[in-house]
Amino acid sequence: MSQMKVTLRVWRQAGPKAKGDFKNYDVVTDSDTSFLETLDILNEQLVENREEPIAFDSDCREGICGMCSLYINGHPHGPATGATTCQLYMRRFKDGETITVEPWRSAAFPVIKDLIVDRNAFDKIQQAGGYVSFNCGGAQDANNLPISKEAADMAMDSATCIGCGACVAACKNGSAMLFVSAKVSQFALLPQGQVERARRARKMVAKMDELGFGNCTNTGACAAECPKNISLSNIARLNREFIKAKFAE
Repeated sequence: MSQMKVTLRVWRQAGPKAKGDFKNYDVVTDSDTSFLETLDILNEQLVENREEPIAFDSDCREGICGMCSLYINGHPHGPATGATTCQLYMRRFKDGETITVEPWRSAAFPVIKDLIVDRNAFDKIQQAGGYVSFNCGGAQDANNLPISKEAADMAMDSATCIGCGACVAACKNGSAMLFVSAKVSQFALLPQGQVERARRARKMVAKMDELGFGNCTNTGACAAECPKNISLSNIARLNREFIKAKFAE
């Protein structure tokens, strides 16, 4: 562990309708300290100086919930690949470096305060998709389930999406296609999701468009920045599901 000093260039915004701006703060931390812990150290300094602490989201700090959604030096969640902000450590940066920290930039994710954005749009898309219909009897023997290992693996890979919004933040169009496609895929690949399959694709895509997310132009930035490495193949599957659903109307 080695001590280091960095300058945090942080976006400050008092509220949704307030005008925001960047402010610089010098912080002394350690190379083995996490980025969020460094923000905690900075907030302690601000409170001691009777200044307003920086508002940012966090919960599990284990890379599970996706709440720690910060745009750091031009990357959603920071420069580490396949990791959330809470899994980012200061050893990724250089002593004396200036680190720019911003909230997600998307019309569908309005800023609430400082680094916190309203991501309820994702919840509304999932709610539009609804539930799955299947009989809840006793658990079947695993070998009797009519699911191939390949399909089960792909469904599980899709289900690892934590809905953090990094895909939207990374996309130049603010598209939510990677998120929506992951949520559609995890059910479309399994027998339990077949009853509402067509309706789910139509409803989720319609809600995504209604909430103001941009169009996908297949640049791949979403998958490159996704902390859970969600595959672009899900977007192709969503397109197929949507087209089939429209023909089924």
